Amino acid sequence: MMKSSFKASLDRVEENIAVLHVRDEETIKLDIPLSLLPVGSKEGDILDVSILKDVEGTDDAKKRVSSLLEKLKNKHQDG
Repeated sequence: MMKSSFKASLDRVEENIAVLHVRDEETIKLDIPLSLLPVGSKEGDILDVSILKDVEGTDDAKKRVSSLLEKLKNKHQDG
């Protein structure tokens, strides 16, 4: 099971991409835009990474997709 919060070390920066290594699983590498890191982050820094599920945003997206599919279905039946 993947943790929702973990430590990662900033290994290096390549063309504005930060290469992070998960501390407990050094074989796991994450490439993310440097702009998403805290200002002043540099190679060797240990970062606390949190990933949260946006339940409300997910539900809203599902409703929008469902509504669009319904509109397309109705348009196809009317046409």
